[in-house]
Amino acid sequence: MGRTTVRAALALTVSLRADAQIEPGAIAADYTAQGALAGKEFTLNLKKQLKKGPVVLYFYPMSFTPGCSAEAQAFAAATPEFKAAGATVIGMAADPIDKLKDFSTKDCASKFAVAQATPAIIDGYDVALKRNGTKTAMTSRTSFVITPDGKVIYAHSEMSPAPHIRNTLAAVKEWRAKRPK
Repeated sequence: MGRTTVRAALALTVSLRADAQIEPGAIAADYTAQGALAGKEFTLNLKKQLKKGPVVLYFYPMSFTPGCSAEAQAFAAATPEFKAAGATVIGMAADPIDKLKDFSTKDCASKFAVAQATPAIIDGYDVALKRNGTKTAMTSRTSFVITPDGKVIYAHSEMSPAPHIRNTLAAVKEWRAKRPK
């Protein structure tokens, strides 16, 4: 995907996220949450993850549903490309930690962490899934790319999982291309 195409996709994304609190250019809300990687529980903190490089933070409604499983499997397959660009992928859902531990091994293939999206995190990122205009306890399918300084450079909300992987990877690669290793 060329830079012009990525810029066009990013411009379109900004218009789709016009109602969100966290838009490109904003500083991402820091959080600490219980997470799981390869079935092992741990405490995950955004600021610590950002010390390693950019973070692709994606929210999904519920582990082990068809769309969420497909999205996790696609992120897992693309993990080598994200790592090559220096990015860390983190998935978040309002699921119990035991469910996330299982999901981290099965659908995430032990390639990236998933964490609990608490009500405070959901509110901080404005990612509550709405049904008939009413917020639910689940998260919408929303992806962010956050740079090491905490700045959001990409935001996208859409129930189809496919664009999330492709577009976040393109945003990370474009950011990386401007910063030689």
